[in-house]
Amino acid sequence: MPEVLAHLSQSALIPNSEATADARILVIDDEAGIRESLEILLTLEGYAVQMAVDGEEGLSMLEQGNYDLVLLDLALPGQTGLELLPQIHERYPELPVVMITAYGTVDNVVEAVRAGAENFVQKPWDNEKLLADIRSAIARHKAEAENVQLKRALKQRYNFHNIVGKSEVMLRIFDLVSQVAPSRSTVLIQGESGTGKELIAKALHANSPRKDKPFVPVNTGSMPSELLESTLFGHVKGAFTSAIATKKGLFEVANSGTLFLDEIGNMGMDTQAKILRVLQDRRFTPLGGTQEMQVDVRIVAATNVDLRQAVREGKFRDDLFYRLNVISIDLPPLRSRREDIPLLVHRFLEHFSKENDLEVRKLTPDAMRALVDYEWPGNVRELENIIERGVVLSSTPIIGSGLLPGHITGRSFQDALLEHNPNSSLFDILEDIERRIIIEKLERCNWNQTDAAEQFHIPLSTLNQKIKRLNIEIRKKGRD
Repeated sequence: MPEVLAHLSQSALIPNSEATADARILVIDDEAGIRESLEILLTLEGYAVQMAVDGEEGLSMLEQGNYDLVLLDLALPGQTGLELLPQIHERYPELPVVMITAYGTVDNVVEAVRAGAENFVQKPWDNEKLLADIRSAIARHKAEAENVQLKRALKQRYNFHNIVGKSEVMLRIFDLVSQVAPSRSTVLIQGESGTGKELIAKALHANSPRKDKPFVPVNTGSMPSELLESTLFGHVKGAFTSAIATKKGLFEVANSGTLFLDEIGNMGMDTQAKILRVLQDRRFTPLGGTQEMQVDVRIVAATNVDLRQAVREGKFRDDLFYRLNVISIDLPPLRSRREDIPLLVHRFLEHFSKENDLEVRKLTPDAMRALVDYEWPGNVRELENIIERGVVLSSTPIIGSGLLPGHITGRSFQDALLEHNPNSSLFDILEDIERRIIIEKLERCNWNQTDAAEQFHIPLSTLNQKIKRLNIEIRKKGRD
């Protein structure tokens, strides 16, 4: 037994109080001593452990039971671990696999990661690091499985497939939306920018009797009063200088459906009075017109300002506030529901990997910790943009902390460069740096190549050549 226990440190013989008792691990290794060492280590840690001596037995055991992680030896008799790994990933794509070998090379690591390995551990291993990697992989696996179940349940109950959250506050919001959606009541959604107010508005519409009718959004805070009133109420020909034809307003367009008035807290007082009348009478008159129109429109309004404070300051009509505030939904900032961040990350990884035809599946534990610890002033929209950036920049299926902006990780750009594989060539490192710089500049210029080229002080043709050489996918302008 001494040679078996040689792999075990004294601290590893103390059961971990945080271990998940029902987590199951399959070890596939042909060395009896290694299997016995891992069985002792993992059993003491609180895991249920089963053993297989080769790939054939391992696949058979996977078919017979549910596992949370596989520890797979590289040098197996018959099929090697690298030959077995794609088969496991194809049959069980969400199951994390950690490779173990005494013959680790850079090529093996790269091939294993590309084939879907969670991590790569070299013999003799460090017990604490191995256990930490296992705990992290299992936690992520369970979170992803929970996310799938959660999205399925939400889709069945509420049709909220675009909204992700398991926190108590979000589940209460889902329940409130499900209760309110079938009614005709006006709803006021309040929350910081980027918290998902329009998604909630769409969920209200999608689960209402009006779901087959128009959902019409308008940002009421971004237009001058005259243009906003023309947009909302329409105008007749000749109502003002540029009114060369009669135009329908959005109230008329949204008839029988839902009109979403976003950023209503920034609306001018004159327009507020006209909105109040529509809420009271369901009637309005187009600009320059004399004939009233009657509409059946459900109003959902949203704001990122404190309307009660705006009323006290005389910037918002109190009568309109009370008309809008029939039912209020307060969306929490992302920093107050950090348990939802891993679920949101998984959702955005799926979306942007598919959109960009890439295979980016997960984040490293330190990258995920950085995201969970960050304060997120831009909320869910900021997180979405960070994950999109990571997917586009990543050259492997795993996003490391080096691909996160320095203001999130607290590290400088120079620190991030040190995370390059030590075997990377100077050309590869410089090319990666150039790609990151160009993408950052394009993001700042809203993906306008002409503006980016001007700021780089290079011809547009030169920038386009670099974009093509570096395989940078140009995003659409104006993404929120």
